[in-house]
Amino acid sequence: MQLKQPNPILIETPRMNLIGYSVEEISYIFEKFEKSDIMKVLGHRNEADFQSELSKHQNGYATYNRSFLMFLLCDKPTQQVIGRCGLHNWNKEHKRAEIGYSMSDERFKQKGLMSEAVAAIIHYGFHTLQLNRIEALVGSENVASLKIIESQNFIKEGVLRDHYAVGDGYEDSIAFSLLRREYFE
Repeated sequence: MQLKQPNPILIETPRMNLIGYSVEEISYIFEKFEKSDIMKVLGHRNEADFQSELSKHQNGYATYNRSFLMFLLCDKPTQQVIGRCGLHNWNKEHKRAEIGYSMSDERFKQKGLMSEAVAAIIHYGFHTLQLNRIEALVGSENVASLKIIESQNFIKEGVLRDHYAVGDGYEDSIAFSLLRREYFE
């Protein structure tokens, strides 16, 4: 069945197509599509992926002054969704957002694809969205993610102690930022 889909943003990188959806487009997908079509469009690999996304949708992706823009990372040869990267906690009034990302397919890790996606999203954030600041909160034990953020010239601002739950304990987050003026230097 061919469904009418929202008109997502498309960013092309050398090895991927990044397909971006806004809060409104994700809501449209959940309201108009059948579950199997939602899973296909959003690249859910299993029921747990679908339920996680459904929970976010039902509980509200955005608040009155925050929004998000989620990009599905699609491998060019197969068009398979291999991960996500996006801007969340996007405060339009103050021109800032937090970048977040995850690779859902293990076969595509450690190939530089996430660095490629993050660079493209940063470029889009500063050029198209006219952001002044992009923030990143990275788990202190997440070595791969720390390398990605540092490779994009983010500046470390501090540590948020016991910031999020991991198993039976808590892990610190390291706060980073990249300012528009630093990006264009």
